[in-house]
This record gives sequence, C-alpha cells and structure tokens, in this order.
Amino acid sequence: MRITRIESHVCHARMRNWIFVRVLTDQDGLYGWGEATLEWHTRGVVAAIEDLSQLVVGEDPTRVEHIWQMMHRQHFWHGNGIERATAIAGIDLALWDILGKVANLPCSRLWGGPVRDHVRTYCHLGGGNMKEFYETPVENASRFADLAREAVEEGFTAFKSMAVPSTLPIEGLRPIRAAEKAVAAMRDAVGDGIDIMVDCHARPSPAMGLQFAKALEPFGLYFLEEPCWPEAREGLAAIAAAVRTPIATGERVTNLADFRDLFMARSCSICQLDITHCGGLTGARRIAALAEAWRIALAPHNPQGPVSTAASLEFGFSQPSYIICETVHEDVPWRADVVSEGFTVEKKGRVVRPNTRPGLGIEINENEVRKHPFQQEILKRVFLSDGSVGDW
Repeated sequence: MRITRIESHVCHARMRNWIFVRVLTDQDGLYGWGEATLEWHTRGVVAAIEDLSQLVVGEDPTRVEHIWQMMHRQHFWHGNGIERATAIAGIDLALWDILGKVANLPCSRLWGGPVRDHVRTYCHLGGGNMKEFYETPVENASRFADLAREAVEEGFTAFKSMAVPSTLPIEGLRPIRAAEKAVAAMRDAVGDGIDIMVDCHARPSPAMGLQFAKALEPFGLYFLEEPCWPEAREGLAAIAAAVRTPIATGERVTNLADFRDLFMARSCSICQLDITHCGGLTGARRIAALAEAWRIALAPHNPQGPVSTAASLEFGFSQPSYIICETVHEDVPWRADVVSEGFTVEKKGRVVRPNTRPGLGIEINENEVRKHPFQQEILKRVFLSDGSVGDW
C-alpha cells in the first residue's frame, strides 16, 4: 500500500480558514482526513503541506511513526516552527485515520483502548461566536452573566470566558476591578456547581498576570489560561506558586523540548497542547507521556474545525491524564453540514460517548466545503491606551 496524493481543502469559517488535509492511497476508497488549521497563516500552511508531500508520497501510510520522523527531521529544518508543525499535524492525523480504517478500529483502540466511558466538554461563551467571545467588553459584566446562563441552558457544565482585558505591562486597579466584576457576575449567574475558566490569552505581562490571578482566585476558577506568554516560564511559575487556581498553558508550544522546560519550571498544572500545532497525534502522545510523568493534566486547545475536535476526543479516550475537551459549536451556523461524526454528544452535561467508527470516525462533505472557499481571515489588531502594540 502506498500514498498517492495529499490534498488540502480550505473552508472559510470567519475568523479561521479550516484546512482539511486528505491523504489518498492506491487502495480504492482508502484515504484519511486530517486538519491543519492555523488562523492568519492559511497560505503558508497549505504551501508547507505541499512541501512535505514530497517526502510522503510513495510511502506506506501505515508506517505512521516512520513518516512522522521523516516530516519532523528531514529537509534539514526540524518541524518545530508553527507552520511546519501544523502541516505535519494535518498529515499525521490523516495517517492515523487511515491506520484505524485498515485495522477497522477507532484510533483510541489502536493506543490500548478507552480509559474512560465519556469525555467531558466545555464551550466558549457564545458557543464560539467570534463577536460574543472575543469582543464582549470586560466592563460589560451583565453580558458575561447572560452568556454564562446560556451556556448552562445548552447543557454545558463548564465554559470559558475572556474576562481579562489587554493591558500595558503595568496598570492600576481599573482592569483588575473590571475582571473581578465580570467573573463575579458569571459566578453569581451559574452558582458553584458550574466550572468557569478565564482565558487571559497571554495578554498580561507576568506582573499583571499575577495581579489578575490573585484577584480572581476567590471565584474558584477551574483554570486560569495563559496569564502571560508561555516563553515567560519563570513568570508563569511565579503565578502558579502564588495562587491555588490551576494555571493552564501550552497552546502556542509546538515541540517536546519546550514542554519539558515548562513542566520542569512548574509553570502549569494543566497542559493545553494543540494537536493540530504540535505535530499531530504522534507528537501529542509524546507530550502526554511527559505530562503524566509530572502529573500534569491534559486539556487540549481546540477552537478549530471538526477534524481537530474528532482527534482531540479520540486522544481524550486514550489518555489517563485528560480532563476536558474544548469545543466550539456556533462559530459558523453550517458547521455540522461539513462533517459527519462517529461520536455521540449527550445534550445533558455535553459529555461525549466514544466514536464507533474506524479511525477518527469522521467524513468531510467536500460539496459543503466548496460552498465556503478561502477568504482572508478577519484580522485582529490590538493597540493599547498609549498606541503601543498589544497582544490579541
């Protein structure tokens, strides 16, 4: 059996262009789907996939580890840069999908079988609607409360919010108080039985991140995400040591060595590796083993398209340290039209039962994808109060 072609199928989904990757073989009807979505880098990733195809076409698709080693180590540059790591991930996911189909097993059974009966999921406020999640002003505490109630009414027992504003490296109490009011409004709206996450989006400096972490600690967050840049390992470690709130990070980290350094610095208690950015499921399984050695929980970053979600769920059924899966369901109203899925989502609690189909258990509807051709993603620029550039 040999790989004959690798295709990229781009589907415009407002803030992101989903990049679906299909790996075809010389066996009639045998192919695999992956995803390599990277917002604002669509052209670069598609080109990287084409470059990598020169290494992959003609190889046996069931030699997943061997092909991953080639993609990661050959052509001189290792596969740690974000565009190449994402391209590798897209192809790697498709190869695992093929291997599952060859074995007639879901991917989680290829890795030893399910370790849990269901995977818990959480949503973004607004269900992934870009305007609600990213553009609700932190000062509008009542809107945060309304969106929190909506998430619970939709069956979720956990949700994530962006209740921390962009700030200068050092600011006074105003942004801190605004964040406190927004989180207090959400907690009052849903009670203590619902888990609330706050995503700082790595906007704060370590000093401001520490202030936000201390201010929000009384509200019992499930986790505080990216309170500063992941490169600031010592800053993250200081924040983690100063509060009881679990600190989550890792979505911008693409390689095993950097995860090792994060864990060694005790910078987080929750690892948010992104399966579509860290070299796919082959890369993710390495990181998961390392995290388990440090007793660090897994909650993968997953605001992308439906193949990414299927991969994150298969990963969740196979990993003991996995705690929850990030999902978006209303980023575009036609999301469900482009995919059929083998897993089942229960409305009450929004838990997912295992995939019953081989591989990743998904099929992409190419006719629906073609209805949404590439468009430039909606650009997001942030400038702070003095006109300097901020982090989005």
